[in-house]
This record gives sequence, C-alpha cells and structure tokens, in this order.
Amino acid sequence: MEDLRARFLEGMSRAATFVAVATTDGEGGRAGVTISSLTSVSADGDQPSLLACIHHLSPATSAILKNRAFCANLLAEDQQEVSNLFAGRAGTDHATRFDRADWQAGEIGQPMLAGATAVFECRLATALLWETHHIIVGRVHSVRLSDSPTALLYGQRAYRRAVHLPEAKT
Repeated sequence: MEDLRARFLEGMSRAATFVAVATTDGEGGRAGVTISSLTSVSADGDQPSLLACIHHLSPATSAILKNRAFCANLLAEDQQEVSNLFAGRAGTDHATRFDRADWQAGEIGQPMLAGATAVFECRLATALLWETHHIIVGRVHSVRLSDSPTALLYGQRAYRRAVHLPEAKT
C-alpha cells in the first residue's frame, strides 16, 4: 500500500496546478490556508460554483464550516511569499498570518488578498468529509479580477509559471 501511495504522490506532483489561498472570517474566526485543489463546478445554474478540498485538521476548515462563507484567492505568479505564509512555511502561527498579508473585506465580509489575479467570494453551499479532506462547494457571490491574468502554478514540487507555447505545426 505504501508503494501505491508513493506512486500516487509522484504522479500527482507531475500535474501543475494553480495555487490559491482559501480565507474566511466571521463567527468561526478568521483563517486562511494555501490550497492546490480548487476547480470550477459550474458557471450555470442560479450562481456559478466552485469546489475546494481542504485538510480536515486545518483551522481554516472548521472556520469555513462555521462561517458558512469563504474566499478562494487565486494567487498571481509573484505571490510565492503569500503562498508560503498561508501554507505555514513562514514560521508564523495561524493567528498572525493576516497581519503579514495585505487584504480587505469583500462584500460579504470575507478576506480578499491584495494582488491575487482572481478572487472568488463564496457562500458555503455544501461540504463533505472524504477521508482526510473536506470537499467544500461554494456559490460564488462576487469575483474580483486584477489587471494581470498570470497565476502562480505548482508542479513537480516547485512553484512554476505558465509560458506560452508556439502552436504545433502539422
């Protein structure tokens, strides 16, 4: 089984994905955590929706579940420090992370990180605990876009950036 886990982790490390920070504020407290599992669910329906997966032991998970709202802050390619801060790599505790980040409250009171290429402020629609992670689905209340569309990527266990590839000649 360990071999399967190791091969799974290696295989998934080869998939570059964008980096986001899930943030929340309210009755359950202010919290934030770096995530690499964020995807759109649907642009159609009553409101657009997105899905995030967050470890069940993260203080952000319990805060999101209690606050019933969150922001998915899609980081810009120059925000590695913000990613490291909310991933806990900067040596700060959860309570002081927001003291070291530039942010403002969104329309429904959720922390929107300055400089993020896109910020999706959401109300919690549903959550499901699957083994070690909560699968959290949010209904998007508002979207803030920066002037720069370049997102920070993570793949092969390192930060990356997207580059334009020339079209293949046939």
